[in-house]
Amino acid sequence: MSNKKNTKTRSSKDANPKKIKKKTSILVTDKVEYIDYKDVNLLTRFVSDRSKIRNRRVTGNSVQQQREIANAIKNSREMALMPYTKRVAQTRTGRGGRDGERGERGPRADRDQVQQSQVEGNEVEELELDEVEATETSETEEA
Repeated sequence: MSNKKNTKTRSSKDANPKKIKKKTSILVTDKVEYIDYKDVNLLTRFVSDRSKIRNRRVTGNSVQQQREIANAIKNSREMALMPYTKRVAQTRTGRGGRDGERGERGPRADRDQVQQSQVEGNEVEELELDEVEATETSETEEA
């Protein structure tokens, strides 16, 4: 009772049908010999829009180049030449707790408080208008 499956042997051509071209480093193309922490224009090319240091896989750097880039970026951040983070305009919405309910800390709580204060403000205005109308009618009745 041998249970053999019909399997095809894969050759090296079948394993990776698409040829992946290795990325060339910006440092090699620009012929940079020394990575200086003061060269902010060069270092910003290795940083994402949220100020994260990009991977070797993305930049195409060698291990040594990536280490030098990372140290130069960290050094220039420390010297306040580059920012640690950049301001992001988009705000995240909370997913809530385990029950799916939002507590007082969720984004809806703030909006509800604002709406409630606006409603209270409208009620105060209506009361003031009613008082003004009542005094006007009492003045006209007296005259």
